[in-house]
Amino acid sequence: MIDLNQLSRLPLFDNSLLDWLIASAVAVGTLILLLALRRLVRRHHRKMLNTPQTELLELPLQVLSRTTFAFFLVLAAFAALQALSTGSTTQKIAISAVTIAFFWQAGVWAGAATSVWLERKRRSSMTTDRAAVGSLAVIGFIVNVVIWSLVAMLTLENLGVDITALVAGLGIGGIAVALAVQNVLGDLFASLSITLDRPFVVGDFLIVDNFLGSVEYIGIKSTRLRSLSGEQIVMSNSDLLSSRVRNYGRMSERRVVFATRLPYETPIELVEQVPTLIREAVEAQKDTRFDRSHFQQHGISSLDFETVYYVLSSEYNKYMDIQQAINVRLHRKFAEIGVRFAYPTQRLYMVAQEQQPPADADLRAA
Repeated sequence: MIDLNQLSRLPLFDNSLLDWLIASAVAVGTLILLLALRRLVRRHHRKMLNTPQTELLELPLQVLSRTTFAFFLVLAAFAALQALSTGSTTQKIAISAVTIAFFWQAGVWAGAATSVWLERKRRSSMTTDRAAVGSLAVIGFIVNVVIWSLVAMLTLENLGVDITALVAGLGIGGIAVALAVQNVLGDLFASLSITLDRPFVVGDFLIVDNFLGSVEYIGIKSTRLRSLSGEQIVMSNSDLLSSRVRNYGRMSERRVVFATRLPYETPIELVEQVPTLIREAVEAQKDTRFDRSHFQQHGISSLDFETVYYVLSSEYNKYMDIQQAINVRLHRKFAEIGVRFAYPTQRLYMVAQEQQPPADADLRAA
C-alpha cells in the first residue's frame, strides 16, 4: 500500500507554484510542438501520395505519421519534469516510463512499416508474382508476433521482471496451450505449408470436392474462394490440404473431347467424309491443336464419332468460343452436303403372324 506521507515528502513536491506553472507551460508547449510536427509530416506525406512515382521519403514519413498521442503525452510530461527539482527516484521512474513508451511506439512504427511494405508487395505481386500474394498474410502475422513479443519482453525487463524465468514458464505453459488449440495450430501450419509449397496462389481456379471458385485470399486459418455464382466459400487450411484439389490455374492447355452423332440412314460415302470435315473445322480456329477424329462406334440409335483437340489456353470462355465456332461450322458443312444430326430415337418392328384355324374346325372338316 502506498504511504501518502512518504510520497508527500518527495523532492518533487518541494517545488514552488511558479515552478509548477513553468513545468505546465513546458508540457503544453512540448505537446503542441509535437502535434504540429506530426501534422506537418502527415501533410507532406499526403502530397507525396498524389505523385505517380514512389519517393524515397514516402515510407519513413508514413511510418512517422503513425506516432501516437499517448507517446506525445509521455514526452511532454518528461520535458515538464526537467523544469522541476526531482530526486533520483522520480528521475528513474520518469526515464523508465519514457523508455517503455518508446518501446511501444517503436512497435507501432515497426508494425506500420511492415503493413505498408506488405501492401506494396501485394500490389506489385498481383501482376508479376501471384504466388507471393498468398504468403504475405502469413509473413505479416509472423512479423507482428515477433515485434510485439520483443516489445513485451523489453517492457517486462525494464520493469525488473526476470525474463529468463518467465520464458521458461511460458515454455511449459505453451505445451498446454498448444494441446488446447491444436486445431488452430493445425490451420496455422497448413497455411505455412501453402506458403512454402504453393499448391495454389491467389487467382487460381480450384475445385475442392463439390466446391469450386477462384482463390481470393489465403489467411492464417482459412482460405477464401469466390464461386461462380458470386458467394464466398471459406475453407480451413487443414481441411483444404487434406482434400483432393483440382487447380485449373496451373493448366497451360485444355483437352477437349466432343461427340458427333449421325443417323443410321447416312450414306457410307458421307460417313467417310465426316472426320475430315471435323478436322478442318477444328484447324480453322486459332489457338487449337487437332489430335484425332474417328468413327467410334455404332451406337444404340446413331453412328457415333469422337473428336479430341486441345485449346492452347486455360481460359474457359475462350474454350467455349472456340467450341461454338466449331459447332456452327460443322452445322453449315453438314447442311451443304446433306448430312443430318441424329437425335435419340427408337424403332419398333412388328411382325404379323398367320392366323391358325381352331382345332375343332379341323375335326369338323374330317
